[in-house]
Amino acid sequence: MLEESLLERLRYVEGHPEARGAKDASRGVRSIINHLRRLLNTKQGSVQIGAEYGMPDITNYPGEHLDGMAQEVEALLGEVVHRYEPRLRNVKIKFDPDSRDVLALRFKFEADIVIDRDRVIPIVFETIVTSSGMVRVES
Repeated sequence: MLEESLLERLRYVEGHPEARGAKDASRGVRSIINHLRRLLNTKQGSVQIGAEYGMPDITNYPGEHLDGMAQEVEALLGEVVHRYEPRLRNVKIKFDPDSRDVLALRFKFEADIVIDRDRVIPIVFETIVTSSGMVRVES
């Protein structure tokens, strides 16, 4: 299940026919992170794949204080990732504020990547929601 998307696999095998059938965990992790970048930077309702695909607009998100807003964004991130990235399991998202950058919301993602039915590998990465609403995903 760690595999890249179908188009990513076809492109890779076309250029590297000797790799047919081989599993490369680093390619799978890159594929997941790239998909999360696209997913989390897509506004809901803006693509034909589905009205629910992507993130709701959080640039003017109501909230009386940062912690309350961060918890709601945590929940939104979790819902979107759970719905549209099936290669990740046991996703835990925690608000991780940075006193040097008070205009961005930082979140620590911890999850398991499913390799096979019986094998998973843990992954940790950081997601930063900027003041403009852009989402960066960094490993």
